[in-house]
Amino acid sequence: MVTIRADVTLEVALRYLRRLGGLPDQLDKLFVVERDDHLIGVLPLKRLLTTDPEATVAAVMIEDFVSFHPDDDAHEAAQAFERYDLVMAPVVDAQKRLIGRLTVDAVVDYIRESADADMLSMAGLKEEEDLFSSVWRSAKNRWMWLAVNLCTAFVASRVIGAFEGSIEKLAALAALMPIIAGIGGNTGNQTIALIIRGLALGQITQANARRLIAKELGIALLNGLVWGSAVGVFAWLLYDNRALGGVMALAMLLNFIVAALAGIFIPMTLERMKRDPAIGSSVLLTFTTDSMGFFIFLGLATLILL
Repeated sequence: MVTIRADVTLEVALRYLRRLGGLPDQLDKLFVVERDDHLIGVLPLKRLLTTDPEATVAAVMIEDFVSFHPDDDAHEAAQAFERYDLVMAPVVDAQKRLIGRLTVDAVVDYIRESADADMLSMAGLKEEEDLFSSVWRSAKNRWMWLAVNLCTAFVASRVIGAFEGSIEKLAALAALMPIIAGIGGNTGNQTIALIIRGLALGQITQANARRLIAKELGIALLNGLVWGSAVGVFAWLLYDNRALGGVMALAMLLNFIVAALAGIFIPMTLERMKRDPAIGSSVLLTFTTDSMGFFIFLGLATLILL
């Protein structure tokens, strides 16, 4: 760190910097301290270089600055760096004595590591697992969410089992229903990725949550109309059954809406429960879009076609 006194002139500060011979990396400001290292302000290098050298540091320093404490949350600190476009910031103790600095390169490293951990968590993996872990350790790390996934898949299979009679009467249903579930899961994953990112960056609040829900539902409705119509026409031409095409289009539209709602409320609910939204959200989303997709499609087919 580079510290200076408030009562010296900028010319003295410049001579002091030249005498140092070199400066720390990511240095864009000097810390102004009193004799007991009590931080009272910061002096940006831009002001130091462009202001009259005869002016004192106290006259041009910034007294309203961002600082951190050692026990501050790292995630909130990273958000502050993004919000205020910081390159570095002071770290002070409870008495506001300067004890260190936080630099943007450390924040970027933290963000990268957090992103890697979130990507593993979304797949149900633990952060300590990597490509070079032992077979036993890697397998054991994946058991919990595989068990959850197995249970949710069993529920989805029972939804299909409830419509066995309909599938026997119209075999085309068995060939078409994976399309409904698959595309619904994809659109849900798009929504859930945006929501998790928004929660991580603190962009989603009670004030804008309702507008966000309305927007995602509007997107789901538009995509459902466009792609549901396309799939409906495809099913109609493939099986020469206009009613089947209509069922396919309507089921696609409804499952898009279900996927959007699931993609919004699953991570938000986990966040409210003080759980990491990245962990397990994709498993719960797949369960919802598969089960509801099968139920909607087969239920409509039973009511309309049979």
